[in-house]
Amino acid sequence: MDSNNDAAEKHLSQSDAVMAKLIATHGPYHGAEREYQPFQSLVTAIISQQLSFKAAATIKDRVVQMVKDFTPAGFLAVTPEALRGAGLSGAKARYIIELAAHTHDGRMDFDALLKQTDAEAMATLVALPGIGQWTAEMFLMFSLKRPDVLSLGDAALQRAARKLYGEGASLEQVAEAWRPYRTLASWYLWRHVE
Repeated sequence: MDSNNDAAEKHLSQSDAVMAKLIATHGPYHGAEREYQPFQSLVTAIISQQLSFKAAATIKDRVVQMVKDFTPAGFLAVTPEALRGAGLSGAKARYIIELAAHTHDGRMDFDALLKQTDAEAMATLVALPGIGQWTAEMFLMFSLKRPDVLSLGDAALQRAARKLYGEGASLEQVAEAWRPYRTLASWYLWRHVE
């Protein structure tokens, strides 16, 4: 994400009164300070799919206990059955092991993602087993730190848009004013509905 969030926050505040209030309420964004750990981020995203935050955290803790080395090689050293024993579904266990294999043998090159456009990176990610549109969008937002990603299918963003801008509000239309900082604006909407 843009390392200079001041410019983004200024743009959002000036272009949208609702966003100005959210920024004043929730303060500055600090997520851009996260270290780039793409494999770990995608594994965590797969674990978290369709689970509450608490359930996902519990299962991730169990997986971390089992796979001491949270790397592709570490996951390739455990069986899908062992991962299922930690609470993962059979599909999620397979997806994570496939991701580990793709990363380990070089079919998935995370360094190459850094040089790709948003559309290219999305296409690369959704080609991986278990990585859908939403997971790829979250990866672009928070791992690749792309400043202008909007997840139109995200239920929390849709709910926040209706709550803040009116029941008939369209997230896609409201978000036009946020360009080129829709990622940061999304973060503020998520904070609002938490």
